[in-house]
Amino acid sequence: MTASSLRGPSDPTVQPVPASVVEQVDAADTTLSNPRRAVVALGSNLGNRLETLQGAIDALEDTPGVRIKAVSPVYETEPWGVEPGSQPTYYNAVVVLKTTLPPSSLLERAHAVEEAFNRVRDEHWGPRTLDVDIVAYADVVSDDPQLTLPHPRAHERAFVLAPWYDVDPEAALPGRGAVAELLAAVTRHGVEARGDLELRLPE
Repeated sequence: MTASSLRGPSDPTVQPVPASVVEQVDAADTTLSNPRRAVVALGSNLGNRLETLQGAIDALEDTPGVRIKAVSPVYETEPWGVEPGSQPTYYNAVVVLKTTLPPSSLLERAHAVEEAFNRVRDEHWGPRTLDVDIVAYADVVSDDPQLTLPHPRAHERAFVLAPWYDVDPEAALPGRGAVAELLAAVTRHGVEARGDLELRLPE
């Protein structure tokens, strides 16, 4: 008798997985275990900027305990804090994720993703292949110098607020208020939506 003939109708290797099981797995995956919601800002102004941002999103999704829930549109922005025209423009985006990682571990992962894309920290406001910044983590407010939460300058940066608003119009920045109101209070000069570019939500 061959191995194939031993396989009856209940053999899991030939049976499709029941939909109920798939739903249970999906539910376990999306809820993780008491996950927290976090908002991460991405930016790149060196190399293939769009490819780099997509690579960062994919790397974050590949992190155990992290699930990307939403990816914003892409914005092209003038570099912050430097002489106009002295650096290439940035591509910026925001991702909303759920995670079981504590903020410190999420920060370590963010730095590891930056380093994977050859991020060099040798110049304040300098050009970089990739920036991965934790903007907010649940409702946490902390002045820890290693990771200040929420990001201390997020409330004044349209290149963070605009994509965040696009992906979550009801969002609020802890301690600062509604993202919609914060965005209305800052200039959008030099921050342009790029409708011709798209980042994928990891499958």
